[in-house]
Amino acid sequence: MKNKIHSLPHRSIALFLILLLFIAFIGCAGVSVEEQKEADFHYKMGIAHLNEGNVQAAFVELQKAFQIDRDNKELLNGLGLVYLQFGEFGQAKDFFMRAVSVDSEFSDAHHNLGVTYINVRQWDNAINSFKRALANPLYDTPEKSYYLLGISYYRAGQINLAINAFKDSLKRSPRFNLPYYGLALAYNKIGRYGDAAAVMSRAIEADPSYGGSREKFIADIKQKILTAKGDEETDLRDYLEIMKY
Repeated sequence: MKNKIHSLPHRSIALFLILLLFIAFIGCAGVSVEEQKEADFHYKMGIAHLNEGNVQAAFVELQKAFQIDRDNKELLNGLGLVYLQFGEFGQAKDFFMRAVSVDSEFSDAHHNLGVTYINVRQWDNAINSFKRALANPLYDTPEKSYYLLGISYYRAGQINLAINAFKDSLKRSPRFNLPYYGLALAYNKIGRYGDAAAVMSRAIEADPSYGGSREKFIADIKQKILTAKGDEETDLRDYLEIMKY
């Protein structure tokens, strides 16, 4: 006698599949409303601490939020910022990359990833990250990414591209004074000493720290040189040279 193959009626199969989908949905639903509220509370507390400069307290609160919600791009970005403050650049990079994996157009995380690459002197990666940040037309602080894009080009020896990036930063926000300092360094590097001196004067005029006082600027630079190293020391000495023109 042949074995009979029993099959479920079509209706039963449909109900069975719906049940499986429901179970899968419940399993993927993840965070409850109450848990999300708790995560949001800890996230907001963490960001508040971070803005106040209390990095350790920020770390604790953001970790509490992370234990509940591991796929929130803003939270991942916040944790990246904390690790950036700690100087733990590998961890910072990991969290920023997780943030952009959640949202590939998340400009803030791309920007912060670029900052991380600057800290480890990976200029090409930094350039690519700032370009990714700027690719989003809805990015509301592009002047910062253009400025650091200029710094990255400058460090990479691509001076003309650096000049263009600094100018683009100023176009977006004429009151943002840092690109003037970058332009002065770039012009000085390629021998445009008159332009370097003119831009430096504009930088000092626009910088609220100096209010146009060349004497105060020079005194401040000389003080900073005492503890500066590497690229920072080189830049500071270049500023003093530019002030002689």
